[in-house]
Amino acid sequence: MFCKATLLTVALALMASASPVTTKTGIRVPIQKRSSLTNADGTFNHEKAIIQTVKTLNKHRANLINLEKNVGSHVFKEGATIKPLAIVPEHIAKRQSESLTDEEDDLEWAGSISIGTPAQKFLIDFDTGSSDLWVPSSSCTSSTCKAKNRYSSSKSSTSSKKSGSFSIEYGDGSTVSGPIYSDAVTVAGVSVDSQEFSPVTTLSSSFSGDPIDGILGLAFPAISNLNTNPFFNTAADQGVVDQGVFGFKLASSGSELYLGGANDELYSGSLEYHDVDTSTGFWQLTGAKAYVNGKSVVTGFETIIDSGTTIMYGPPSAVKKLFASVSGSGVYDSSQGYYYYPCDTPPTLAFSWGGKQWAISSANLNLGETSSGSGKCVSALAGQDIGLGSNVWLLGDSFMKNVYTAFSFDDSAVGFAALS
Repeated sequence: MFCKATLLTVALALMASASPVTTKTGIRVPIQKRSSLTNADGTFNHEKAIIQTVKTLNKHRANLINLEKNVGSHVFKEGATIKPLAIVPEHIAKRQSESLTDEEDDLEWAGSISIGTPAQKFLIDFDTGSSDLWVPSSSCTSSTCKAKNRYSSSKSSTSSKKSGSFSIEYGDGSTVSGPIYSDAVTVAGVSVDSQEFSPVTTLSSSFSGDPIDGILGLAFPAISNLNTNPFFNTAADQGVVDQGVFGFKLASSGSELYLGGANDELYSGSLEYHDVDTSTGFWQLTGAKAYVNGKSVVTGFETIIDSGTTIMYGPPSAVKKLFASVSGSGVYDSSQGYYYYPCDTPPTLAFSWGGKQWAISSANLNLGETSSGSGKCVSALAGQDIGLGSNVWLLGDSFMKNVYTAFSFDDSAVGFAALS
């Protein structure tokens, strides 16, 4: 877990880099991860992990609702279903409401953007697993909203109200919802005109104590609740980036989103690209294999690459099969699909899409001990039916932290390379 001194250093670094650094054809956007699901004493934060799973379930529930509305359910993968709204267990929700988590407990990859003319600044979570931009509105007067930067349409000369509305449900019974506007949006040196977004007038209490103001989605238009082009697609259409490609490096330090290409200063060798199935609206790769200690144990599945999710999830039966090949492993929480393995002999877990095996480091696989001194570490891969399909896995940043990842709208592909 980052200490507050680390956070101060990060904040100063972000301030110092407010002017974007341009290299080659792209723009660097400094981003920072604030923490993990591991407590300061090295143990697994079970309750926080459950809350993150509920958020993930409901995010992708909303994505499927949007996909059905925008395209039709005929593009759903076999076994995909719009599941009931996931709810945070009452005993956990009660404890969370009694003591708000502070900034160092948050779990987003965040960076600064501006909206409007003149610019109104916001701290945003960059999410490859969703497709909409939203920030709090000045019309939102709840205590949650008041603690954040809020957008005022009346203070922007380029603001325009659109028809329709935006809404997402959250597992604490609250929502994020609001009208639809268009305005100028700038991320680092990339500026677009007339980007549609929602300045939300109701903000879920689950964002209380969370330093981010809103979310900027980087997936395909098919899962947009606004049914519009996401920011980066608009940037490509308006010709303000040279390539329809963006790249991520996610790490405890030096993290960056790179707009308009891939930053070859941050990876070695070449990018290994694989085609995505664009019908789903996700960055969804087919033909995946999972390896344990170099041996293929699960094959022929699909994977969604999602920077807005911490844990990796696979279908319960497939994950059970995988851990059956991990010596000394066992079930930690059967209802949530969490497994443990011996801390002193961690397995080497890797994924392949027909090329290299991309391994998860022992540090990124480990979410913490089941209890202090137990010698049993909870795995960052869990067995959970997210609703995205019976053969679909979700690979969050526990995977992405091990590789440089490039997302190409130009070629409808995701590329991986070794971090330099």
